[in-house]
Amino acid sequence: MPNLPDVVLWSIPAFVLLTVIEVISYRIHPDDDAAGYQARDAATSIGMGLGSLVFDFVWKIPIVAIYTAVYELTPLRVPVLWWTVPLMLLAQDFFYYWSHRGHHVIRVLWACHVVHHSSKKFNLSTALRQPWTSLTVWPFYVPLVAVGVHPAALAFCSSANLVYQFWIHTERIDKMPRWFEFVFNTPSHHRVHHASQGGYLDRNFGGILIVWDRLFGSWVPETERPVYGLTKNINTFNPVKVATHEYVAIAKDIRAARSWRERAGRVFRGPGWAPAPAVQQAEESVAA
Repeated sequence: MPNLPDVVLWSIPAFVLLTVIEVISYRIHPDDDAAGYQARDAATSIGMGLGSLVFDFVWKIPIVAIYTAVYELTPLRVPVLWWTVPLMLLAQDFFYYWSHRGHHVIRVLWACHVVHHSSKKFNLSTALRQPWTSLTVWPFYVPLVAVGVHPAALAFCSSANLVYQFWIHTERIDKMPRWFEFVFNTPSHHRVHHASQGGYLDRNFGGILIVWDRLFGSWVPETERPVYGLTKNINTFNPVKVATHEYVAIAKDIRAARSWRERAGRVFRGPGWAPAPAVQQAEESVAA
């Protein structure tokens, strides 16, 4: 297995430089109050990012063990060559799309991913606002390991995908050329993804490519300025609360649930799911 570079580590200087440039750009050409930086918000995003590095290191121990076991059991092998790496990046991006989409429509997965959407700002520091409970992501990539992709190659592709997405967290870039917008994920596409308006919710899940959204019906163009954050904002800069608030909400809903069916729904249905009122359920039973 050839040594692959740690693209995240090598990209840190670029992350810092681009963030400084963006901050300066807002000082020189300030936008309205909805844009730009807020010191406490940016500090929370950076703190979440630093915390994710620690927790991800912990989660990697069991994940690498599982991936390694699957890799050793499969007879298939995908060599790391100049022409296979782009194919692995393409495949990883495809499974990233489904992982990302799943983390929006299944509440227990959303409890992890909601962290990234919890800021009411949208700037390069928002890209650093990463969850501390990313243990829910690994099952989506098991098929890649099962067909012979080495776990280290998968880690390289996932890191490359993450690094690509850094630059799309900005309002300072309007739109890219039409051909680029058609194929790749861009700031315009990702602004839609972070918006809380009804027509923008749960759209544009792509990582590097936006073509998956076009193929699977989840793409929406940016037509009005997004309002960032959650449909019910948490209004806190406490990193621990940011990381855990949805898990706490799930636990409260489970305790208040009146049946095992409702408990399962509170965990595995969509983030906004609630059981139908008893009167409505009775009417539906009569109608049936």
